[in-house]
Amino acid sequence: MLYSFLKPIAVFLFKLLFRLEIYGKDYIPKEGGFILASNHVSYLDPIVLGVACSRRLNFMAKEELFENPVFSRFISLLGAFPVKRDSADLSAIKEAMRRLKKGMVLVLFPEGSRRFDGYKLKPYSGIGFLSAKLNVPVVPVFIHGTDRALPKNAKFIRLTKISLHFGKKISFGKDMPYPEIARIVMERINQLAY
Repeated sequence: MLYSFLKPIAVFLFKLLFRLEIYGKDYIPKEGGFILASNHVSYLDPIVLGVACSRRLNFMAKEELFENPVFSRFISLLGAFPVKRDSADLSAIKEAMRRLKKGMVLVLFPEGSRRFDGYKLKPYSGIGFLSAKLNVPVVPVFIHGTDRALPKNAKFIRLTKISLHFGKKISFGKDMPYPEIARIVMERINQLAY
């Protein structure tokens, strides 16, 4: 209920304040589970994805965000669940699989954390594991402008244009190596930047 209540407010604010433009919305599957894979350059990125995607989203979020019980409850109600970064967090993987099997949409940032310097990290192979193991497609998406709207260490949000580009879904065979899937997904995300 909270998600449904907050979404129209967020849509209105992002269109008004950031002149949000969304491209490729037709590439979003209308039903069934899939992974929405995005670049990550700002704390605003999950909100922008929620505003832009017609389907309700689920987020694998770093466990540090769940340390405050009030904020933890809030983001849990919005579809987030914790993951321990830089480790094989089996409980997070099981929860991700459970949601995808139920036909939900899972947001993943293949590089694992926000990038501010333009340097690209090697993507985590977990996205390859989930896509191949569950036979779910991946929809790549590239977000422009959130790094200017809320840069690293900024105290205030800047009112600058934000745009978002969804790409065509990608399906992978079960025999494809997980790191290769992750590499292809990251390549497709970056292609949407041009």
